[in-house]
Amino acid sequence: MPPKVQQSKAAKAAAAMAGGKKSKKKWSKKSVKDKAQHVVVLDQEKYDRIMKEVPNYRYISVSVLVDRLKIGGSIARVAIKQLENEGVIKPISRHSTQLIYARAAGID
Repeated sequence: MPPKVQQSKAAKAAAAMAGGKKSKKKWSKKSVKDKAQHVVVLDQEKYDRIMKEVPNYRYISVSVLVDRLKIGGSIARVAIKQLENEGVIKPISRHSTQLIYARAAGID
């Protein structure tokens, strides 16, 4: 092979300017979680299910009711207050942001 011919500085600069036109990196898109379709208006069927199932849970909080029963947070808070007033559940910890309850039969 013949020896490589040296390019001048101007030729190198022109080659560098012509070459590096690359588009910006496209970041991979993460999978988007579907938005939950929770009930915001309580019907009789859902009310009966809350009154029947929730007193049997060992750990009762707003997030547990929202997750298991597919209801909105405001309905879950009202349901917990209703169950507490009836004496079916007992508070374990009360905080302004997190209410934790348990079934009344399990606590002495």
